[in-house]
Amino acid sequence: MVNRSIAPGFKIPEQIAFTQPTKRTLKNGVPLYFISTPHLDVVKIEVIMPNNHPDYSPMRGLIPFFTLNMLLEGTHELTSDELDDFFDYYATEVEIVSGFEQQGLSLLTTKKHFREVLPVFRSLFTEATFPEKELAKRKSQKKLTIAIQQEQTGARANQLIRKALFGEMHPFGYISDEAHVDAVNRDAIKGYYATNFCVAPEIFVTGHITDREMQEIENQFNDLPFGEETSTSPSFETFDGKRITDLRPQSLQSSIRLGKILIPKSHSDYNALMVFNTTLGGYFGSRLIKNIREEKGYTYGISGLLGSLRSTDYWMILADVKKGFAEAAIDEVYKEIKLLAEVVLEKEELETVRNYMIGHFLSQFSNPFDLMGRFKKIHLQGLDYTYYEDQLRYIKSFDPSDILRIGKKYFDEESIKEIIVGA
Repeated sequence: MVNRSIAPGFKIPEQIAFTQPTKRTLKNGVPLYFISTPHLDVVKIEVIMPNNHPDYSPMRGLIPFFTLNMLLEGTHELTSDELDDFFDYYATEVEIVSGFEQQGLSLLTTKKHFREVLPVFRSLFTEATFPEKELAKRKSQKKLTIAIQQEQTGARANQLIRKALFGEMHPFGYISDEAHVDAVNRDAIKGYYATNFCVAPEIFVTGHITDREMQEIENQFNDLPFGEETSTSPSFETFDGKRITDLRPQSLQSSIRLGKILIPKSHSDYNALMVFNTTLGGYFGSRLIKNIREEKGYTYGISGLLGSLRSTDYWMILADVKKGFAEAAIDEVYKEIKLLAEVVLEKEELETVRNYMIGHFLSQFSNPFDLMGRFKKIHLQGLDYTYYEDQLRYIKSFDPSDILRIGKKYFDEESIKEIIVGA
């Protein structure tokens, strides 16, 4: 009998065997990547394309958003309600894939119903009608969302930190307003759908399917009309100043954001940067949590993150703090950064961070859908599985002196942008 009062021993794996997707190329040149799930009778198909902004401007920035979000509002064969009923009947989920750099659709269905739903899913890429009545509703909803975001300190702070880092002419930095919503019309959406939506697609398939069923997928997408990507990674223009403040005396809290542009994942310092961010604010036992949440009581939660775009990566600190404590909280963030750059981690904290990062790393590869998600993450940034192999190897063996070096090299206070929204 297993003695369940004794925790199993902690063992760090020497290596991980990554499942490499099988690659196929459709007749129209579209690449398809496949991971088999022989013990799971589900099928997931994701069609991912770049957000194509050939003539990007803030006044046209919402057109891809509305195009993507209206794909399920009706096709030439089925109305919006009929599409909903159809997918519900076959226990199928169709979701939009929306990001600042990628867009697309995903289908999750059972192996049993796969053949019935595939043609309808395929029709969304060429047969969407974008009804005027539904567009009006969507525009009204978007205006309401914009108004709410303007009132919420956290949402507003997120907008402003992106603007500070990338500039308002960058898709990641621009802030939409009601005038931008009003500029969207059905002709502009149809034009984007016809010429800039199905651009450079890639298909990712995870599921329990036979060669015959794979051929059905290929048959459905072999004639998918697509064009070449016409936009390039837009340039960004970082805010010259140090801080943007949006004072709101009536607010009950302040939302603070700190951030800066940093190195891409391909950089030799990136793994050390991950360890630095995790130690500072990347998990619930981090320095910032212990200081600003547990000791000072300024906030319920504070976190640090590393975000990725094709052109660059970036770093942010995010927190909503009690009214009147924004300045004090920011001072404590800089204090903890300075300590990490000057004082070597003690062994106990180092091992806690190491074990957390290894556990978090392993949890990202727990099922076939996770495996495909991890593959997409590196593939869409031009990397391969050596990225993960190197990352695990580094986490297992990093030296605390690396943390000092990263803090001194990348986190000088003057290079960090600050946002305060609230009281």
